[in-house]
Amino acid sequence: MKRTTEERLEDLGDGVFAYVQLDGGWCLNNSGIIVGGDSTVVVDTAATVRRARLLHDTVAKLSAREATTLVNTHHHGDHCFGNCVFGPETSIVAHDLARTELAAGGLALQQLWPDVEWGEIELRLPDLTFPKRLTLHQGGHEIELVHVGPAHTTNDIVVWLPGPRVLFAGDVVMNGATPFALMGSVQGSLDAVERLRALKPQVIVGGHGRVGGAELLDDTARYLRWIQRLAADGFAAGLTPLELARATELGEFGELLDSERLVGNLVRAYAEVRGGQLGEPLDVMAAFGEMVEFHGSAPTCFA
Repeated sequence: MKRTTEERLEDLGDGVFAYVQLDGGWCLNNSGIIVGGDSTVVVDTAATVRRARLLHDTVAKLSAREATTLVNTHHHGDHCFGNCVFGPETSIVAHDLARTELAAGGLALQQLWPDVEWGEIELRLPDLTFPKRLTLHQGGHEIELVHVGPAHTTNDIVVWLPGPRVLFAGDVVMNGATPFALMGSVQGSLDAVERLRALKPQVIVGGHGRVGGAELLDDTARYLRWIQRLAADGFAAGLTPLELARATELGEFGELLDSERLVGNLVRAYAEVRGGQLGEPLDVMAAFGEMVEFHGSAPTCFA
């Protein structure tokens, strides 16, 4: 299947924009831009310096001032590496654990795809962190930052605008890409989806893929419940996650990008079947190794 990439700015109204990087596969994430008369808030950056500069240039076309606040929805490099293209006048906000995890992991993501032209990335950590909830009042907008992890990671936050009912969901929700809970929790992701459903969002900008609505919550939950059933049966049959993945027909989920995430999701789901704590540390690199083995090569990344 031929895959193409493009950047797209979508006007969601009331000074709120979605910056979408298609096709939404590995490291092609989405961002948000919230423009007001006296401030601009950006939600997430990009994986490479080149892509982050394209985002920065787009922000500059929408606002005469540098972004006042940058929110990182979690610590993964495709959402944080581009922090460095924003100046010191931009305050970076994230969950407490996002700063901890980003500092610990550094630029390790680059090792998974050494052929990507990452650029001269200087790791820039959040300078304001919080544990549960924080509300920004900027540019005439009320912007709620809510920790919903463990889900995709331990430190996921969503960005909720109750006025226009727009939700920037980070990687808790994706559109057209396989959900991924290896570094978080399958059950925690399901719990997070229900919390987001209670908000009754009209527009959802997932961490990857096209802008959608509440149907994205249904799609995510359906996949995750399937993973739980699959893991319970596979564990009872004595299969390893990799063996189970190889024996599994993807069915309705076969069209999702990055299907090798099935292996990582099963690794996490097995841990939960065993009664492990939601979000407990696992051997992520070993799981990635099995994902590569399942895929037959390193997963495709167009960053």
